[in-house]
Amino acid sequence: MAITIRSTQAPQVVDWEGYLNLPSELTSYEIIDGEVKPLASPTLKHQKIIRQFLRLLDPILQERRLGELLSAPFDFVVRREPVRTRQPDLFFLSRERFGDFRQLMDEPRLEQPPDLVIEVLSPSDTYSAWAEQLQDYHQLRVPEVWAVDMERRVIEVLVYEEGGYRMLGSFSGVQSVSSTVLRGVELSPSQVFAVLDAPTAEQSV
Repeated sequence: MAITIRSTQAPQVVDWEGYLNLPSELTSYEIIDGEVKPLASPTLKHQKIIRQFLRLLDPILQERRLGELLSAPFDFVVRREPVRTRQPDLFFLSRERFGDFRQLMDEPRLEQPPDLVIEVLSPSDTYSAWAEQLQDYHQLRVPEVWAVDMERRVIEVLVYEEGGYRMLGSFSGVQSVSSTVLRGVELSPSQVFAVLDAPTAEQSV
């Protein structure tokens, strides 16, 4: 989950046209009701978890031609007025819904939901910020969201229902993560979080 940087400067507020014309070098941000909110740099622990998901899942997804698992920064538009965007840590676009992706290669944003969002949480994340983010994913109609708790080493799977997200399960250890989107793909939290226990280059010398 991205952390927003608090700034003492006056916030930059944009409409849809202003959003489309933001400088190309500005990539790590979300727009909340028109206000451009820069995102803080993630921790190395956060980045290692992101990389581990890609290492574990991407070969399976490619071999089975299921779709693409990609990482931030990339904008998903929740709504145009007032402008609201989100940048998930990881998102999955299925081949079933998005085709062969050739028509998407030059897109800087999408106004349709990914099939799956994976957000890596940290102790500094507040409940209210996470609830607001989930509400945006629900408005966007993201079918499934994984909340990855690095401290508890738990992966919670939430599935879309009309009234809100329903908890499909909370998975830890060697339990296989259940998913309505990645059916038949075997993955356990222990595989994901093992990267946090791996020796660093310095320790292995």
